[in-house]
Amino acid sequence: MPLLLIAAGGTGGHMFPAQALAEAMVAKGWRVRLSTDGRGARYAGGFPKEVEVSQVPSATFARGGILSKLLVPFRVSGGVVAAIWQLWRDTPAVVVGFGGYPTIPALAAAVVLGLPRMIHEQNGVLGRVNQLFAKRVNTIACGTWPTILPDGILGEAVGNPVRQAVLDRAGAGYMPPGDYPMSLVVIGGSQGARILSDVVPAAVASLPSDLRLRLRIAHQARAEDVPRVVAAYAAGGIDAEVEPFFTDIPRRLSEAQLVISRSGASSVADISVIGRPSILIPYAAATADHQTANARGLVDSAAAVLIPEASLDAATLAAQIAAILTAPEKAEQMAAAALAQGRPDATIRLVSLVEAIATKDTR
Repeated sequence: MPLLLIAAGGTGGHMFPAQALAEAMVAKGWRVRLSTDGRGARYAGGFPKEVEVSQVPSATFARGGILSKLLVPFRVSGGVVAAIWQLWRDTPAVVVGFGGYPTIPALAAAVVLGLPRMIHEQNGVLGRVNQLFAKRVNTIACGTWPTILPDGILGEAVGNPVRQAVLDRAGAGYMPPGDYPMSLVVIGGSQGARILSDVVPAAVASLPSDLRLRLRIAHQARAEDVPRVVAAYAAGGIDAEVEPFFTDIPRRLSEAQLVISRSGASSVADISVIGRPSILIPYAAATADHQTANARGLVDSAAAVLIPEASLDAATLAAQIAAILTAPEKAEQMAAAALAQGRPDATIRLVSLVEAIATKDTR
C-alpha cells in the first residue's frame, strides 16, 4: 500500500482537515502516518486507528522565554534530520503539510529527498510556515477562496475538508427560532476564546427574559475560564453547559438555532457544511487578519453577522442575538445561505490532488 505522510501543527484548525484527509485515504487503502508535535498529538484521538502517529521535535518563536527562542533553530534542525532518516527508511508516495511549525521537519525532508509534496492552507492568507514552503511544493490547495498567495504562485481552490462526523450532519434540517427551548452554541476555536467568555454570558443575561429563558447554551471555554463562565451564566439563571472542549460539536451545530464563533477556517467550514446562522468574531491578532478573510464568504452572502473584536461588547452582541432569534424567516434564510457556501466535496477534491502528484518526479 502507498504511504501518505501528513504533517500538521498543534491546533484544531490544522488537525481537523488533516483528519478528514486521513479518513479518506485510509478508506482508499493507503497507509497513513501523521507527523506532529506533542500539542498536535492531543488531537490525534479522532484519527482512524490505522494512522500511525509520529511525534517530531519542533518549536516556535511564538512561545517561551529568550532561551527557548534561542533553541528553536536547533530543535527544528534536529527534527529535520530525524525526518530525513525516517522518510529515507520508509518513503512516502506524497507528503502533505497542513501548516504550523511541526510541519517543517516533514516538508523539509521531502524537499531534500525530492519527494512529491503539497500544502493545504485553510485560511485566506498563507500561514508563516506555508509561506516558507509555497515555492517548494508541487501544489497549494486552498481552503478559503480567494487565498492571498505570493507573486507567481497559483493555488487550487478545494475548500476545507471537514471530518466525517461533520459530513454525517451535512445539510441537516434547520429548525428556525420559535417558542421552544433553543440552542445557542459558542465556540472560540479548539483553544477557546477568552473574549467570548468575557462577553457572551453578559450579553445573554441582558436579553429580554422571554428570550433568555428559552435558551440552552453550549459554551466552549478555556479550562482556566470555565469556573467563572459557569458562575456568570448561573448568576443570570441561564441554562448553560460549559466545557474546555466538546467532542460532539457536529451534533451540537446541527441542533443549534444560532452559532457564535471565531472565524477560524475549520469553524467556518463546519458551520457552512451543516448550514447554520452565525455571529462571527474574528481573532484580532490573527496573522494578516486572516480570520476576517475567512468570514468574508458567509458575511457577503448574508449567512453571518461579523462583529470586529474592537467593537464587541455585551450590548452589541445581545442586539445581534435578539435580531436573529426573534426573526425566524431571517434565521432560516441565513441557514440556507450558509449551506450554499459549504464545500462538502472538499475532501474528495483534496484526495484527487494527492493522487495526482503522488507519482510525480520532483527532483
